[in-house]
Amino acid sequence: MTQVAAIQMTTSADLGRNLVVAEALLRRARDGGARIAALPENFAFMGTAEGDKLAVAEDEGRGPIQDAVAGLARQLGLWIVAGTLPLRVADEPRVAAACLVFDADGRRVARYDKIHLFDVAIPGKDERYQESASVRPGQATVCVDTPAGRLGLAVCYDLRFPELFRRLLDDGAEWFCLPSAFTAPTGRAHWETLLRARAIENLCHVVAPAQSGFHENGRETHGDSMVVDGWGRVLARLPRGSGVVVADIDLVRQREVRQNFPSIQHRRLPT
Repeated sequence: MTQVAAIQMTTSADLGRNLVVAEALLRRARDGGARIAALPENFAFMGTAEGDKLAVAEDEGRGPIQDAVAGLARQLGLWIVAGTLPLRVADEPRVAAACLVFDADGRRVARYDKIHLFDVAIPGKDERYQESASVRPGQATVCVDTPAGRLGLAVCYDLRFPELFRRLLDDGAEWFCLPSAFTAPTGRAHWETLLRARAIENLCHVVAPAQSGFHENGRETHGDSMVVDGWGRVLARLPRGSGVVVADIDLVRQREVRQNFPSIQHRRLPT
């Protein structure tokens, strides 16, 4: 078994302050026994407008956000799934919403660019989002081997697209990490249901670090960071506020469940 932490934040438009908060929560995760800690989507910066992220975007492999996370991974001896941060894209005014994974030596071992972008008007609310105006969608799924098993990466709105998780499963994923900043209305309606569904249908653990609370852009995020096992049981959760939840990823039990309840092998597609 390997302990994994999901970190919950209320990120602001002050990049320096957000990194201080992230460091404190990563230390708490390490002190709580976690070997891997996952930060939420937009952990380092949430501006007052969607396009504000362009001002803090970094080149791949260098910049204050990447340097800070790599240094903390090395200092704490902790694997870190670094939520998302904006990375510049060549010949493109938009950025990538990149989820980076650092090993315990501070080496970046994976990058996943968010594929599904949130271009949505919230039903019953005067809220409209067009993430694609400032973010270029990713084109590839990503899995990486970690101390907790083979990890499949996804981000926030990706949660609504089960075919993505099937592709990750086919690539050997044993657990999913889903850094998120779900809106409060959609989170109340669907967050837990979708997380548990992705876990159950793939017999896979899901670790979901989230943004929580009111942000300077007027947006409220749902929170409720949680760890769910492959049988759909919620092992740990934090409904609101900033903090850390830690739970075990038990691959031995998960493999037993997959063997005794072989629904994955029963998949059939009509021709």
